[in-house]
Amino acid sequence: MRRPKDFDAQLKTMAEKAKTIKDNKLHRLGELVVATGADTIDMETLAGGLLAMTATKDPAQRTAWKKAGEEMFRKGVRPAKAGPSGNRESAQTGNRSRTSA
Repeated sequence: MRRPKDFDAQLKTMAEKAKTIKDNKLHRLGELVVATGADTIDMETLAGGLLAMTATKDPAQRTAWKKAGEEMFRKGVRPAKAGPSGNRESAQTGNRSRTSA
C-alpha cells in the first residue's frame, strides 16, 4: 500500500521558498538602487521616474536604457549623474561605503 503524501508539509515548504525568493528579489533591488546612485534621489522623484519608465513604449528608448544597464553591470562601474544633456559618463571605480540614517 502506498503512503499518502503530506500536502500540508509540501505547501509549507513551497511557501517558505516563495518567501525566500521574494526577500532575495527585494534585497537585490535595494542593492541596485544603491549601486546606481538612486539612493540619493528622494522617493517621490524615484517613483515618478520608475512610473515613466514603465509607461514608455518607445523601443529605441528602452533599448538605450538596456544598453546603459548592461554596460554598468559589465564594467561594475557606478554611473555618474546625468547632466542637462542627458549624457552619462562613467565614474571611477572605488569602494564607497554608505551608511543608512
